Amino acid sequence: MPKVTVDGQEIEVPDGATVLQACELAGKEIPRFCYHERLSIAGNCRMCLVEVKPGPPKPQASCALPAADGQEIRTDTKMVKTAREGVMEFLLINHPLDCPICDQGGECDLQDQSMTYGRGATRYHENKRAVTEKYMGPLIKTIMTRCIHCTRCVRFSEEIAGVDEIGAVGRGEDMQITTYLEQAAEHELSANVIDLCPVGALTSRPYAFEARPWELKKTMSIDVSDAVGANIRLDSRGREVMRALPRINDAVNEEWLSDKGRYQVDGLGKRRLDKVFLRKDGKLAASTWDEAFGTIADRLGSDKSSIGAVAGDMLDCETMFAAKALIKACGSSFIEGRQTGMNYDVSNLAAVNFNSGLAGIETADAILIVGSHVRWEAPLVNVRLRKAAKRGAKIFLVGPLWDTTFPAEFLGTDLAVLNDLPGHVSDAFEAAERPAIIMGGAALARGALNAGLAFAETFGLVKEDWNGFNVLHFSAARMGGLMLGFAQSGGMADIAAANPNVLLSLGADETDYAPFANSLKVYIGHHGDKGAHAADIVLPGASFAEKDGTYVNTEGRVQFAEKAVFAPGDAREDWTILRALADALGVKVGFDSFAELQSAMIAEVPALGEEGVASFGALPKADMNAKAEGSIDRYPIADFYLTNPIARASAVMQQCSAELFHGDELAEAAE
Repeated sequence: MPKVTVDGQEIEVPDGATVLQACELAGKEIPRFCYHERLSIAGNCRMCLVEVKPGPPKPQASCALPAADGQEIRTDTKMVKTAREGVMEFLLINHPLDCPICDQGGECDLQDQSMTYGRGATRYHENKRAVTEKYMGPLIKTIMTRCIHCTRCVRFSEEIAGVDEIGAVGRGEDMQITTYLEQAAEHELSANVIDLCPVGALTSRPYAFEARPWELKKTMSIDVSDAVGANIRLDSRGREVMRALPRINDAVNEEWLSDKGRYQVDGLGKRRLDKVFLRKDGKLAASTWDEAFGTIADRLGSDKSSIGAVAGDMLDCETMFAAKALIKACGSSFIEGRQTGMNYDVSNLAAVNFNSGLAGIETADAILIVGSHVRWEAPLVNVRLRKAAKRGAKIFLVGPLWDTTFPAEFLGTDLAVLNDLPGHVSDAFEAAERPAIIMGGAALARGALNAGLAFAETFGLVKEDWNGFNVLHFSAARMGGLMLGFAQSGGMADIAAANPNVLLSLGADETDYAPFANSLKVYIGHHGDKGAHAADIVLPGASFAEKDGTYVNTEGRVQFAEKAVFAPGDAREDWTILRALADALGVKVGFDSFAELQSAMIAEVPALGEEGVASFGALPKADMNAKAEGSIDRYPIADFYLTNPIARASAVMQQCSAELFHGDELAEAAE
């Protein structure tokens, strides 16, 4: 490891580190615009200039200069100060002075660094250049006159998202950043370029002119649009969530966020359930809590055990535990979280977990993906797969074709291929040091879980320091629900066969309610979506942004989300509704406060009390005689932008679906 001296301080830096990284290890702040830790080095903004000896007597770009043993690096000399001021002066030559109306104001790298490194006056008197605006879709607002050509957006699209949609045309003063044929950026991670842009050239179109950062309350939360559990920050003003931004967590989402997780939050204020409804004469009519609870109690009568509960895809663990406690207190055991009807074996949770870990899958060298459209089900896992492919991993897929962003080979849609892999595929897995399989929802729905376990045994996917067997869920509540026992041996069919008098639907909007025609369907949720339309009683609940809650992602990582705003109208936090219902039914659930509820939940499932990855033990043995059969003809997600009630209520997600997914031309006013 080379030793360098930074401003008189000698430090040891890792092999391959740059001078900029060496300065940061020494605690020195180096200004930069083009450099980003997760992108390739461009070296084109020249803001990170430092003085290095031995070397030419001139400032050098520290981001592109390797650190070498014996270097003397100065970040505070007059030469460096003058050079940085000169670079800043050049950057501001063509930059418009529109900070007061720029959405980046208060969060702008150029604004911050010009205060520190600017000269305070300009010597430039020529006309500023102007650049025509580019259309980058319904999510990204462009004012390209502000662009300083750092190319972060270009490198993100090519290297992280794997979609060559943004590039540069022209040279020098005529250079412009644009999308291919000036069309919308269509990939699932496109809005991350807004966070990357160091100036106001790329900003959020839905958030334009809405708020300034210092007006907003910041709340740490978890993205519930998929099962990755991306760490996010909810910015709210008053009772409205204004935006969602990613938080850095290298083990989960790094610093990226899917477009759906970022922009579905405008749906939190639309189509909301804010009062109690009771179905009378075939129509839902406004009612009261007492009348609704009385109706439920009357329907159950003396046989309180004729009750069941089905959990939706975005529930927190506390709500599910409260429902489980209520169902148990009534003398029933009918609880299910796999609302679409799947009934795979959950006797060993290691068999339904993403055991490699989200960060670990990057290091796999041979990967078989069965029944998963990863780009739609988990865009941030797709980013990890791209990294694995860049490292040389061979990736094979079973299922219908989809546009991968990495080199991959499709092996067809027939699951029988798992019984007898083509020779070159078998060779790849036999030679691999860290082989892996990813089972998606389409594979689980067709009973292929045992085939995946058999594959793991055949090719030795489990080793001393490696477990390559993975199940990729697409519901934020799935792993937490399975840990809490929300799974019948026969799935939803078991509950339907029992024909319960009362069915509690906890935000379950993807359930087929036809088999429950004779049941009193009680919907506890936050949006007037499919579940509310099918319900006989609607009890308004709180969304993920309106309550504290624990979530478990697809790799078994336990995370906690905080309450950002209050629920509207008469809506209440779900656990309080269930607690009040217990009183109406005359049963005891064992908790009266959220703290007591959490304590009881953790006492039953200790892993839910420790943030981090839960341990589920060893994989179960597979039945090697059973053969995989059937065909995967479609994936569970038909439209990436409209997978949950919040997204379906979001005007932004509806526009994305229409324009980016369905390709509809947006009608002009005159039309």
